[in-house]
Amino acid sequence: MSDLPGEAALRDLGLPARGEGPAGSTARFPDSGSWRTEIPSVEGPAVLQGVLAEIERLDVPVHRVSQGSGVWMLTDAEITEMVGACAERGIELCLFLGPRGTWDIGGSVRSDSGGAGLRARGRDQLAQCVAEAERAAALGVRCLLVADEGVLWTLHQMRAGGRLPADTTFKVSALVGPVNPIAYGIWEGLGADSINVPSDLTLHQLAEIRQVSACPVDFYIEAPDDLGGFVRLYEAAELVRCGAPIYLKFGLRNAASVYPVGRHLRDVAVASGRERVRRGRLVLDLLQRYGADAAMSPLGSREPGNLVRFPVPVTV
Repeated sequence: MSDLPGEAALRDLGLPARGEGPAGSTARFPDSGSWRTEIPSVEGPAVLQGVLAEIERLDVPVHRVSQGSGVWMLTDAEITEMVGACAERGIELCLFLGPRGTWDIGGSVRSDSGGAGLRARGRDQLAQCVAEAERAAALGVRCLLVADEGVLWTLHQMRAGGRLPADTTFKVSALVGPVNPIAYGIWEGLGADSINVPSDLTLHQLAEIRQVSACPVDFYIEAPDDLGGFVRLYEAAELVRCGAPIYLKFGLRNAASVYPVGRHLRDVAVASGRERVRRGRLVLDLLQRYGADAAMSPLGSREPGNLVRFPVPVTV
């Protein structure tokens, strides 16, 4: 990689050399790539079609699109349409499981502390998330987004026991993402195949996670407002260097919340989806400009690699 942004000019002006950054990650995806791309908040077929059109127009390579409203907010026909459109282009489709604590009668999630957040409340919501996973899998979805450690462990046991397809992958939500190496390793052990971490983690903190786990990181290069609105565009190359294997997620600040989406919000969701793709083009241009774009995984790649799991009970 060439100099980081602006370094050559500062050096010519006589400024002291930039200090050494954190150690680079030696972990990679199974295809030897360091990074992949993701467009989040692709809430239904209309948003997906807008995103796909913008991907083609701006020539943005995308490995995965993800949805946040939940499997239960889509009809079977809508899920089938999304599965087919993504399969035609070699893009992984990831759907969120629900219901969850933020859409529930429990009041603690609306307290100042946030209560238990997105977690599944009680046995019934755990069972409902399982039902959503089974429905999505039957319709061809092979990546599921989870926000509860109990749900994740249950689904991982189902995958290990053959009740879910062996090639199903589980992605941990940004709203419950771990912030230290041990917590990150625990989520991996529970069955995670990629894990969102908050976008305010420093490069050193990301490198510390990489010292204990090779599970792929999901990282918002531009975080939505409700996740802090952090913008890390100029750090994209260093995030790849320290965090590989990593999914670069192209989020969007100053955008209206559309969860749960519906026809009443469709135009806003489509416009926001298209703008997320344009944000992705900006990040990719930066990586190319500074010679850091060479290690992208081939399009169509989705395998997370061999990860460390807790032993699954033999009763599964």
